[in-house]
Amino acid sequence: MNGKGNDSLLTTLFIAILTIALAGCSQQSGLTAEPKESDSKDIESENEIVINHAFGETIIDEKPERVVTISWANHDVALALGVVPVGFSAANYGVQDESGMLPWTAEKLKELGEENPTIFQDTDGLDFEAISDAEPDVILAAYSGITQEEYDTLSEIAPVVAYETGPWVTTWRDQIKFNSIGMGLEEEGKQLIADTEKLIQDKANEHAEIKGKKAAFAMINATDLSKFYVYTPADPRGEFLAELGMEYPESIMSQIADSNSFYIELSAENADALNDVEVLISYGDENTLKALQADPILGKVPAIERGSVVIIGDNTPLAASGNPNPLSIQYSIDEYLQLLSEAVSKLD
Repeated sequence: MNGKGNDSLLTTLFIAILTIALAGCSQQSGLTAEPKESDSKDIESENEIVINHAFGETIIDEKPERVVTISWANHDVALALGVVPVGFSAANYGVQDESGMLPWTAEKLKELGEENPTIFQDTDGLDFEAISDAEPDVILAAYSGITQEEYDTLSEIAPVVAYETGPWVTTWRDQIKFNSIGMGLEEEGKQLIADTEKLIQDKANEHAEIKGKKAAFAMINATDLSKFYVYTPADPRGEFLAELGMEYPESIMSQIADSNSFYIELSAENADALNDVEVLISYGDENTLKALQADPILGKVPAIERGSVVIIGDNTPLAASGNPNPLSIQYSIDEYLQLLSEAVSKLD
């Protein structure tokens, strides 16, 4: 996910994700859109690991010792499983310092005793030379937007764990599932999933007021309100709302033509698709809600009009955690639930 801070970090974040995703899809038009069964062999009984994914099959001869990760979140999965990658991609959205790391990544590295991690600067494209220099036994990319060409190049360096069906739609569970299998830690991955599920449910149960509320996660640029985007339940942001007990309204679901797409684009004239949304979540700043409420079309959307909107600060750690992984969930879930709770309180 390549978000760069130029005129608008908010707009660039979405456009970068969208561009990568569309590029990936265009180069994979012959791939099946149906999920494939993942296949792994017990690392203790047989050294070989086999993983099926969108680009075919990856075979890892033995349990990897040197793990490299690229793109978004994959390094956090490795860290959550106690594995420090020998190289990983810099975070380029939500970072508040020059470290190239989000706070939960930095905290976990410190906990694991790593003070000088190798970080790839790949905002403008994968740094294949640096990846090769790290001498990986496996490259984790279960959550990424890599293309067929990039996959082929990476595969010349080391076996690659790619996404199962399409770019940028891998849920946090599947991030853990596929990356843990690729590291020879499938059982540990299953336990991490179970632990994370329990954390989510325990925290959500502390906010019963949000359960069953109709919600949607949108991308609305306050400087151009002629159109907006809504992330679908296939996107990790939308899927996470469901895990917290919230629901996407039928008015949004009926607009989704492709169940595998991570977003839909709507013109302002179709803003009535948001009328059944009780809580709207979007990125922005302190002026975003006022701009939406002042708009003659979007300002009439009930959730916007009454202010039951969660505006997540652009280019903040919380914004980055909108695409959840096990470390970001643990770090940000309390703050996120509190914001959702405050928005729900405006329904009364």
